[in-house]
Amino acid sequence: MADVVNLNRFRKMRQKEEREKSAEANRIRFGRTKAETLRNRQEAERRKAELDGKKVEDGPGDR
Repeated sequence: MADVVNLNRFRKMRQKEEREKSAEANRIRFGRTKAETLRNRQEAERRKAELDGKKVEDGPGDR
């Protein structure tokens, strides 16, 4: 005969694991210093400006 299994225990264990995963993701996402945040923002702005500089504008007769 099989053992009796408490489904609430497994449900709670699964929920706890999901909370731990989301907490880890939040620590990675929000757990940065001001210097790191500023550097990442400046890098993103630099990449956007570089990409915009390489953009080819369509003229009115180019279509």
